[in-house]
Amino acid sequence: MTEAAPAPSRSAAPEAIRVTGLRKSFGPLEVLKGVDLTAHEGDVIAVIGGSGSGKSTMLRCINFLETPSAGTITIAGEPVRQRPDGTAADRRQIERIRQSLGMVFQQFNLWTHKTVLDNLIEVPVHVLHQPKAEATDRAMSLLARVGLADKAHSYPAFLSGGQQQRAAIARALCMEPKAMLFDEPTSALDPELVGEVLAVIRALAAEGRTMILVTHEMKFAREVASHVMFLAGGLVEEEGPPDRLFGAPQSPRLQQFLRSVG
Repeated sequence: MTEAAPAPSRSAAPEAIRVTGLRKSFGPLEVLKGVDLTAHEGDVIAVIGGSGSGKSTMLRCINFLETPSAGTITIAGEPVRQRPDGTAADRRQIERIRQSLGMVFQQFNLWTHKTVLDNLIEVPVHVLHQPKAEATDRAMSLLARVGLADKAHSYPAFLSGGQQQRAAIARALCMEPKAMLFDEPTSALDPELVGEVLAVIRALAAEGRTMILVTHEMKFAREVASHVMFLAGGLVEEEGPPDRLFGAPQSPRLQQFLRSVG
């Protein structure tokens, strides 16, 4: 009887997202000064840092919600075609790639005039041209997974902030994304609602979903992330496994940051 081969390490898994030399300026202000990031399939990368360090801008550039000033972005092995000024050279490619990246924002960005269910099926039906019955079945399944099956026909105004964010996560999952991008998903929530959203993200991590998570929840990042990046002044100041970054930080700036949020 032969022994089973060991499971491949996450570093041996295919690349889901690669960012190289990413720069972004807003007028004279350079927010990102050359950031590199690699996420393999199944990685959960937590991005931490102070206000203005470039965390959210980096995430928005990966999804081309912001136009990079320089650098390259590769999604699932496919380089995003860019002009010399960083703008997208092929809008259809950008639209297709965006469909493979589920984005969850600080604010929930749900359509207030649509029910929760209609929020979830809008893009699958009208953009991806899925049959409505098929999209509805998947949406209801996802709402059950995030604990909102009984809210399918409610409007966002009648949901708590935590419920709205869970609905937003379910909406992103309806696109069957290859990776999820979370931009401080609990920052707009009252403290007592944070846990319910983190529980959903924790469950997604346990499934092996690829995620990049910009967060200020340090305990959660340490417990859930496979890799942590600390941004400071538009650069990656330090990165590595969570136990090392949180347990034995090398950078004085990271040490100071952890003291300030501890």
